[in-house]
Amino acid sequence: MIELYKSIEERIYKNWEEKGYFKPVIDKTKKPYTIVIPPPNVTGKLHMGHALDNTIQDILIRYNRMKGVPTL
Repeated sequence: MIELYKSIEERIYKNWEEKGYFKPVIDKTKKPYTIVIPPPNVTGKLHMGHALDNTIQDILIRYNRMKGVPTL
């Protein structure tokens, strides 16, 4: 089953790379989409909230980039 997921992910990732979804494009005519990342946790301990926060940020950035919005 893992091999099936791996082959699917490799195909999708290759498609995203070919379409340039990971490359930021600077377009001075459009307002860029950015997310301000908060400072690191003082205690240095990570928890599920950190994983959720980073996942949501990643989804929002990728979604806007795929819509053609300049993202960083």
